[in-house]
Amino acid sequence: MDDFVIARNPDPDSALPYLLRLPLRRPVVLKARETWPRTAKVYCHRADEWPDDAEIVERVPVKSCIARGPAVDLVLDRGRENRSQLVFTRLKGGREAIFWQSARTAKKARPGVRTPTARASGLTELEIVVDTRERYGYRFASQQARTVKGALRCGDYGVRRDGDLVAVVERKSLEDLAHSLVDGRLAAQLAELATVGHAAVVVEERYSKLFTLPFVRPGWVADLLAQVQVRWTTVPVFFAETRPLAEEWTYRFLAAAAAEGVADGRSAQRLAALVSPGPLAAAPATVGEMRSWAVEQGLTVSDRGQLRASTVAAYRAAHP
Repeated sequence: MDDFVIARNPDPDSALPYLLRLPLRRPVVLKARETWPRTAKVYCHRADEWPDDAEIVERVPVKSCIARGPAVDLVLDRGRENRSQLVFTRLKGGREAIFWQSARTAKKARPGVRTPTARASGLTELEIVVDTRERYGYRFASQQARTVKGALRCGDYGVRRDGDLVAVVERKSLEDLAHSLVDGRLAAQLAELATVGHAAVVVEERYSKLFTLPFVRPGWVADLLAQVQVRWTTVPVFFAETRPLAEEWTYRFLAAAAAEGVADGRSAQRLAALVSPGPLAAAPATVGEMRSWAVEQGLTVSDRGQLRASTVAAYRAAHP
């Protein structure tokens, strides 16, 4: 594969002083404002040509340069500043724009939704227990819930009823999910989570990102995830796309579990208030049962139809 090359733009009037040569299967040239997206996304634009006498600023060997949908993933063969992505998009008004970003400068996905502030599952109050080992956890400041610190036997967030843990959520970043799948920790965590009535794992990323993890074969981590999901079907793994949405989903899940527990408790109270009748008497014997008994006793009975009154009386006398 060709090198990634940065040259000076020979056009002195251009606001984009650099040219980028991307070594795709069919190499392309772009104009850029900077030589690398170090502190912010770098604006780029289509270039007319690559000059024959280009003044080279930088030339770096390339590990991979692959176009995926509206983006080009560029991985350079050097220790630092080696991973970046060029995203092709359109601005308001329809004008085309290209942004060059690195992992440091790329913002998390913004799905364009605003999470509601209405209380979940109709609960006027929800107390969420945050595990004492949870670092940089959710505060649920935008939700109608209050948090308390406590030691949870599993999970990062939970709700209790009468002191018993009734629901838990384990929070994972994409990297933590991948590592725990590879080293087997997630399997042990799911086994423990499955002992709680309602449990789930929430991931602060999109499922599609599983297939873009570095240093692992595409699909391998997804296979590991599928395997543990088949084994522990009662503990779903939900990809919430962003941290705020993961926080919102956790709140809704725990609230629903708490509401179900409240409903179960109210139902039990209603049932306990009803009158309880005495023991139920045994059901009357059927004609078939009495006929079988009569045959065993050596009595003469017909194969079908009604039994004689004397046969019925004898059966009842033998079964008071």
